[in-house]
Amino acid sequence: MSKHSPDADVAFISALAELLNKNDLTELSVKREYGDDDSLEVKVVKKANIVTTHVAAPAPAYAPLPAPMQATTAAAVASDDPAQHPGAVTSPMVGTCYLAAEPGATPFITIGATVAEGQTVLIIEAMKTMNHIPAPRAGVVKRILVDDGTPVEFGAPLMIIE
Repeated sequence: MSKHSPDADVAFISALAELLNKNDLTELSVKREYGDDDSLEVKVVKKANIVTTHVAAPAPAYAPLPAPMQATTAAAVASDDPAQHPGAVTSPMVGTCYLAAEPGATPFITIGATVAEGQTVLIIEAMKTMNHIPAPRAGVVKRILVDDGTPVEFGAPLMIIE
């Protein structure tokens, strides 16, 4: 079994995204070898001021990212892209998204709910720290684009508030 931790991988990917922004790079690819059949391949691409991360061939201990979280291609960016919606709330960090304070608890928000500016709408866990994500504006939740417990990337659309 591998001795590297998922938290170290999250920190590594976050550092790559920061390096991309600091140096005005548009793309960065890195492969880490941990041992036999255990590696992490990361490609970070900056498009239209949004940093997306694509993790290819993750270590066998990790589940692959769901299709909506993988890096988008130019053909997939369409006018109905939730990230381009004016009411989109995007992820400020890489981590795991939770829609409730704890398993089995009532979700912070539901579709159709009215939220106030600053109200907690979800939590993103990054490096074992629970980060409360506030609503950037008051409005009605039109769409929730993530599932509870799913990994999210920096800049990934989380929900639409109009």
